[in-house]
Amino acid sequence: MRIVLAEDSLLLREGLVRLFDEAGAQVVAAVGDAPELLAAVRDYRPDVAVVDVRMPPTFTDDGLRAAVEIRRTVPGTAVLMLSQYVEESYAADLLTTGGGVGYLLKDRVAKLDELTDALERVAAGGTALDPEVVAALFSTRTRSDPLEKLSPREREVLALMAEGRRNQAIGRALTLSAGTVEKHIAAIFDKLGLPPSADDHRRVLAVLAWLRGTPPTAS
Repeated sequence: MRIVLAEDSLLLREGLVRLFDEAGAQVVAAVGDAPELLAAVRDYRPDVAVVDVRMPPTFTDDGLRAAVEIRRTVPGTAVLMLSQYVEESYAADLLTTGGGVGYLLKDRVAKLDELTDALERVAAGGTALDPEVVAALFSTRTRSDPLEKLSPREREVLALMAEGRRNQAIGRALTLSAGTVEKHIAAIFDKLGLPPSADDHRRVLAVLAWLRGTPPTAS
């Protein structure tokens, strides 16, 4: 897996390079600001861009805006955002660009197995949201939420899907059998109007419906 890393802190950047190396990934470029990130992605065409939310030049949302631009101009590039805090609007903006995206808190990145799993999920076109991000986003849903029709258990299953967990991991977390998990996921797809399709990733579409607050569409 080839990675472009964008992090303005030199010490953290070097530490992340070592972590990615331990995870079996190759960092083809490590940069310190948003313009360098955009140039590196265009030049190296990585599998995943790992990006700090707040970067130079303004230290506000430069990393997020660069990530959205990457998704627009270099289709197929997965993006894994890193942040010190849960910032709901940033996560929502990024995930509305489609599958192959993730948002982790920086203290979670030090855990090699979680970092490796997140990289694999986004590279495969799925999602990898930090549990704290998922909890924060669920707390901001509105009464007109199209997911109102989901049962409490189905919402729990969808939250774990948003983290990027596979069926077996969902079953372990909720103490459910594989068959029960499959039934809950099928019910979620049915209630959200997501029929089987060869062209769409229904798990990602379901997560996007939750983030957007509007019914999803499938091809």
